[in-house]
Amino acid sequence: MSDDHTLPLTREEIFGMEDILVEEVTIPMWHNRRVLVCGLSAAAKNQYQQSLVEMKGGTQKLRLENSTAKLVALTVVNKDRQRIFTERDIEKLGTKSSAALELIVEAANRLSGMTKKEVEDLVKNSEPSQSDDSSSVSP
Repeated sequence: MSDDHTLPLTREEIFGMEDILVEEVTIPMWHNRRVLVCGLSAAAKNQYQQSLVEMKGGTQKLRLENSTAKLVALTVVNKDRQRIFTERDIEKLGTKSSAALELIVEAANRLSGMTKKEVEDLVKNSEPSQSDDSSSVSP
């Protein structure tokens, strides 16, 4: 890699960058224990957002059921950056403290570049699905 940081990055340099950030988050509700939260890749972010939308009769419906727990499962990792939860854990994660999970979601959103405007646009462009338990989304 070039020492001159004023030159534009090359294709190889961009692909070689370790650019997905990890942050340690302290959860007061869990006896001040910490979790590692990893940002999503662009593809994983798009996949997560798409999982919140379903088409019904030509209309987009927002599917919020366990959306917070789903994002937590996708972004909490171990020291080797391996996810510690699987899809099978999502329902059980949904039984944990909303306040605790929101601390993780806030970090996941920030590390993944998910803005409030993106969330608002997703909500605005979709009608809530009848199976939704919540009127808010925390991607």
